[in-house]
Amino acid sequence: MAVEVRKRKSENAGTLLFRFNRKIKQSGIIREAKRRRFKSREVNRLRVKKSALYSLKRRQEITKAKKHGLEKKDKR
Repeated sequence: MAVEVRKRKSENAGTLLFRFNRKIKQSGIIREAKRRRFKSREVNRLRVKKSALYSLKRRQEITKAKKHGLEKKDKR
């Protein structure tokens, strides 16, 4: 995933640097480096399942409260 930018004839350093930065951004190297910067722990299946069930239960409680008029409805 090497990016190579060569200096053109009569090109100043600022333009060369601009082209290099643009190539780096387009290649996704910076995004990949930021992603790899810290290693995140894998979440076990039970924890993922519990959080999904909790969010589902919470969403149902909110819709029930909205139906009964206990919570404000969205302005959408």
